[in-house]
Amino acid sequence: MFDRKIKISIFFIAIAILATPFFCIRAQTTEDVQKIQDEIEAKKQYIKDLNAKAEQYKSNIAQKQKELVTLKNQTSILENEIEKNKIDIETTSAELQKTKLEIRDTEIQIVLKEEEISLKKENLAVLLRELFKQDQVGLAHIIFGYASVADFFQQVEYLKNLENSLRGELSQIKVLRQSLEDKKNDLTKKNENLTQLNAELTQEKDVLKEQLNYKTYLTKTTKASEQKFSELYWAAKQEQNKANEEIYKLEKDARAAMDKLKKDKPELKDGSLNWPVSKTKVTAYFHDATYLFKSIFEHPAIDIKAAQGTTIRAASEGYVIKAKDAGMGYSYIAIVHANGLSTVYGHVSKIFVQEDDYVSKGEAIGLSGGMPGTPGAGWLTTGPHLHFEVRLNGIPVDPLNYLP
Repeated sequence: MFDRKIKISIFFIAIAILATPFFCIRAQTTEDVQKIQDEIEAKKQYIKDLNAKAEQYKSNIAQKQKELVTLKNQTSILENEIEKNKIDIETTSAELQKTKLEIRDTEIQIVLKEEEISLKKENLAVLLRELFKQDQVGLAHIIFGYASVADFFQQVEYLKNLENSLRGELSQIKVLRQSLEDKKNDLTKKNENLTQLNAELTQEKDVLKEQLNYKTYLTKTTKASEQKFSELYWAAKQEQNKANEEIYKLEKDARAAMDKLKKDKPELKDGSLNWPVSKTKVTAYFHDATYLFKSIFEHPAIDIKAAQGTTIRAASEGYVIKAKDAGMGYSYIAIVHANGLSTVYGHVSKIFVQEDDYVSKGEAIGLSGGMPGTPGAGWLTTGPHLHFEVRLNGIPVDPLNYLP
């Protein structure tokens, strides 16, 4: 009977379409997906455990910073920071591995969905061709092929419903496939960000290695004597206070002098600032709560990682109000700019300018330093970097709010 043949054909087409996900997903692939997902969960737990350890080191550091400043205490803070950084690097490495697993998992799901969509399209095409064949058969032949006219129209309605259902299912799968593509793109971006973070943490590891060297230098300088450490501590505090007061007064005097001698000096117009050294890692922020020497003074600057002897360039045009060469002490350059701004460049190993010099934006004014025990570094340094201050009407402000 024609009715029987059509029904059998439709039955097998429907079975093929509805069973597609089961036929296209191989057992081995399913095992691979499950294995990847198990590894992802294991990485999540590992990262959670590492974060708990990192929090403990942060807590230790915060507690030590509240205690009296002693050689033993400073050493303990350094050691906790080194250990915390090791944990941070390990955590980032685990995050990278987890993200790669997530990307692989998503890629497999995308491939499977693509296979599913392809097969459903093929099966749907077969179904449509079957429907088209019915359209080509004479009406009388089709009608007489069924027990009754009612059976015929019931079959037609069934086919239409099946077609609409399959089209809807196909549309949903396409949406799911797009969402998986979006997820893959997001994870790829996340992987790129984590790679960058890993590079930054590697730099931080170098910084902490320098801090470990500083610990050795500190022990050697103080000969592990708490008395000697206390003397250095108070000398450094007085040195910083003196420098702060001196810069504030010099800036005020310089602006007053410029107002009187405008005809003899170029008028300062450009108040915008550029980075004084290449924009790399900021190792300490303005009023940084984790600053190693927070007990001595609130960090009024940002510290920019720079190799020993890196060229320092004027952040903007201005006049040099101080170029202090302190020998083995803290050497710095201070420049006054337009719009009430001034800048200070600390831990300078070599100075190219003199007081009252006019400097243009980007002009070389000296070389950076910061390596413990080298000229211009002073005692408050753990490794090569540039201490960079921005002041507004003499008051330190966050440099990152003024830099591009």
